[in-house]
Amino acid sequence: MNNSNTTIDIGKYRVSTLTRRLPDSRYAASVSIRSGQGSATHDRVLRFTPLFDDHRAAIRYALDQGRAWIDERHTSQALAVTRSAWLQPSATA
Repeated sequence: MNNSNTTIDIGKYRVSTLTRRLPDSRYAASVSIRSGQGSATHDRVLRFTPLFDDHRAAIRYALDQGRAWIDERHTSQALAVTRSAWLQPSATA
């Protein structure tokens, strides 16, 4: 069973894929999303249900899912900041 890794940095995150060849010759994919340093390091590992005929397709899927997780997190944070700003009383009122 072959393992294949690809690692890229996206902002403060390090995204690492792992593909694994299964006995039926298809590939399973997962992704690790790390942030922080030292004792403040956080690592999220997502394992995916779809299987792939090609290891490149598995890597591409894992990277896409990692990017989507990061994009969703940043969108949620931006919305929270925007909502918070709307709820703050105006200093000029």
